[in-house]
Amino acid sequence: MTINQNTVNKLHQEAVIAECIGSLIAEQLNIIYKEKWFKLFVPEVYGGLALSLPDGLRLEEALATIDGSLGWTATLCSGATMFVGYLQQDIAKEIFRDEKVCFGGSGRASGIAKINSDGYEVSGLWHYATGAPHNTIFTANCLIEKDGIILQNADGSPLVQSFFFTRNEVAIHEDWNTMGLIATAGHSFEVKNVQVSPDRSFIINSQHATLPNPIYAYPFLQFAEATIAVNTLGMVQHFLDECAVIFKQKENNASSILNQKLQQSITALNMRRRQFYAAVEASWNAFVINQKEDAQTLQTVSTTSRELVNKARALVQELYPYCGMIAADQSSAINRIWRDIFTASQHNLLNSQQHK
Repeated sequence: MTINQNTVNKLHQEAVIAECIGSLIAEQLNIIYKEKWFKLFVPEVYGGLALSLPDGLRLEEALATIDGSLGWTATLCSGATMFVGYLQQDIAKEIFRDEKVCFGGSGRASGIAKINSDGYEVSGLWHYATGAPHNTIFTANCLIEKDGIILQNADGSPLVQSFFFTRNEVAIHEDWNTMGLIATAGHSFEVKNVQVSPDRSFIINSQHATLPNPIYAYPFLQFAEATIAVNTLGMVQHFLDECAVIFKQKENNASSILNQKLQQSITALNMRRRQFYAAVEASWNAFVINQKEDAQTLQTVSTTSRELVNKARALVQELYPYCGMIAADQSSAINRIWRDIFTASQHNLLNSQQHK
């Protein structure tokens, strides 16, 4: 999917304002709502784009190339609204009546849900809810407690379930204070002794999907890895674009060497991009056609996601020292992109040891 160039230009301009304010601004949000970028994987009947995984990733990359905070927010909020495929559908219909619906939340199980006769009493504090100022629904993971005891799975691990809360049920703590991705406004949120019915809990697993679309049966781990990877890809592409402008302005004996380094970086990034999308396409096609997981292609998605991110970051580290003092100016575009890239690098999903 291509984005209209006039829209791209507007979003470039608004990104600067959004960073100053500390969250996406109304002009950006109006475009997002119109284009349905918070609902990339939501069925059309609920006002979504119903994209396949490969198409959704390409759009997320394009958004991250425009601006890191824009791409990151659209990606993580779309990753959360994708949970519509695991909710009870009578509830989903009500939630998605709001054209500005936006999910956000946390995957960390830092809450406790106590089972009672009416469902669950939930309390907890969760960090890093991307898009908190405009989230209408907050999702969170909780440990499950019954009669004062934390329940366990068959293997002895704690039982964890996901829950959702409406905006008026949560308290937002405006504590997002990072060097980059500033406009994602990933504040913490908290609930205290909130009573929820059993149908407010859901499990993100293909066996518990309530909609038949393939995206809800595709393994969530590789879905998440790939979406984080394309955000780094987009931001690094933006960084290389800005390097091209800066290097072109340098009129000295080193300019030809810098341009050569830049071209080598562009070639290397494009190679990793092709490998990544080939892996995603193979995995997605195998999954859709065979209607079952293919361990080898899924492992390749995980591997190429990490390789893409690691190589892309290395390219930025190599070129950054040659950009001059403008790269150290916090008001410059290239500085903002650099800060966004290395704030995103702190997400532990692609930094942790690769799963086996």
